[in-house]
Amino acid sequence: MSARVVRIAREWIGTPYRHRACIKGVGADCLGLIIGVWKELGCGPVDLPVYNPSWQVVDPAEKLWAAAEGLLRPGRRQLLPGDIALFRMRDGAAARHMGIVGGTWRVPRVIHAYSGRGVVESMLDKPLKRRIVARFRFPQE
Repeated sequence: MSARVVRIAREWIGTPYRHRACIKGVGADCLGLIIGVWKELGCGPVDLPVYNPSWQVVDPAEKLWAAAEGLLRPGRRQLLPGDIALFRMRDGAAARHMGIVGGTWRVPRVIHAYSGRGVVESMLDKPLKRRIVARFRFPQE
């Protein structure tokens, strides 16, 4: 299943960034990418919640984390292709970014969407890897 997740996620690369969107080739944000892959895997309907796109929002309520725990399976200790990583991009702020691990060979990679770039596959380097606060898997994995 993880190879299928990565294949589907890579098909989204190049999709422009659009806040609260989840349409391949048209627009997606980081959560929209996860939901788009979710739907392509046949996991069932799910709606994008209303949320602020800013990583600077300081909110002690981990809404994205709680929503992920309600929909996804817990992740493994070691990141594997197809896993979903949840990131806290700023100390003291809530976790507000997600991506799908695209590979873990030599240099780990993550498929994610962010403003100004759209859906891309980036290196999961040490500074970004340190920002991971939770790991998840799709329900069918």
